[in-house]
Amino acid sequence: MKTSNPALSARTFANVGPIDSDQVMTIQGTVNKTALMLLFVFLSSAWTWNIYIKSGNLAQIIPMMLVGAIGGFIIALVTIFKKQWAGFTAPVYAVLEGLFLGGISAIFNAKYPGIIIQAVGLTFGTLFCLLAAYKSGVIRVTARFKLGVVAATGGIAVFYLISIILSLFGVRIPIIFGNGIFGILFSVFVVIIAALNLVLDFDLIEQGAERGAPKFMEWYGAFALMVTLIWLYLEILRLLTKLQSRR
Repeated sequence: MKTSNPALSARTFANVGPIDSDQVMTIQGTVNKTALMLLFVFLSSAWTWNIYIKSGNLAQIIPMMLVGAIGGFIIALVTIFKKQWAGFTAPVYAVLEGLFLGGISAIFNAKYPGIIIQAVGLTFGTLFCLLAAYKSGVIRVTARFKLGVVAATGGIAVFYLISIILSLFGVRIPIIFGNGIFGILFSVFVVIIAALNLVLDFDLIEQGAERGAPKFMEWYGAFALMVTLIWLYLEILRLLTKLQSRR
């Protein structure tokens, strides 16, 4: 049982403490908490978005974006290592990520009007299509499927890490991050891998519910889904930006 989402692993539902029969994780409970986290993301992102749209001053939202990005990363790590705290940390993570997403979305939408509606629509469209495919059995989470997605995600993570390190020394990789054909194909590949991670998340959450994981794991499952959804949204936004810049 594997997933490349760092928030979910084969041992996610192990050693999480004693469980009362009436305090177990359910699929519906996880869905409800995911919807609540999405609301938190929307509200905080709308706040940052409005500040930038009204002022047009990037300097006013940079501090909030940094707090959101760095704070969200720290809270994510805390949540991964302290699953029992997920009922508190998961909503905080959603609010912080919303600060970052609202700012970055407003900036891109100012340059490419309408691009955010497209990115959000594609993100949720992908989520619902893959959920339907998973529940209907069209996509089966086999050992080979898991291995392929995990390996591809790990390769992307290593590549991004190397790119960040090289950028610190002024080295860029325009063929991949540019808007040329190879750059677009790379973004399409990353979007596909990010989307397939949703399937692995669905599988892990379903198994957690079947195993009778404790109630707080609903918050943790919702948090894990948010991690993948935010990654997918950012990658779709990157792809759409490349396509728009070619016009």
